[in-house]
Amino acid sequence: MPYTPIVATLGYVLSPDRRKVLMIHRNARPDDQHLGKYNGLGGKMEPGEDIAACMRREIHEEAGIECESMHLRGTLNWPGFGKQGEDWLGFIFVIDSFSGEPYTQNPEGTLEWIDIDRLMELPMWEGDRHFLPLVFDRDPRPFHGVMPYKDGRMQSWAFTRL
Repeated sequence: MPYTPIVATLGYVLSPDRRKVLMIHRNARPDDQHLGKYNGLGGKMEPGEDIAACMRREIHEEAGIECESMHLRGTLNWPGFGKQGEDWLGFIFVIDSFSGEPYTQNPEGTLEWIDIDRLMELPMWEGDRHFLPLVFDRDPRPFHGVMPYKDGRMQSWAFTRL
């Protein structure tokens, strides 16, 4: 059977001094699978767009800013992550230059600038604690990981860097 994951982006917008990252506190919708958690910005790729265009569109929709420079930091395969056990394939970006003033909130929650050094103190998906250090480290090589989920819980984590 062919593997047909939902393809998505996840972006981390850095402040101009590169010490903070724009995160969304998912606190607006009671039916949100991510309710109460902090997350990067992003979402599903649409037909007819490439993955970079998807990232730019999602950042604009969710934060109201335009990406001027961004870098692919890695890919993540999340089998079983969706509400109904759907598989997700994510492309993880760092946005290190943008124009405009970010929103303070959107329909999914509050947007907050968080010190990168404090990220691990936030409520987030268990699995995010494993890959976020790879997003912000100084290794220029992208990572490629797999993180199976079952019933909303991470089962394992493995990655390679090339």
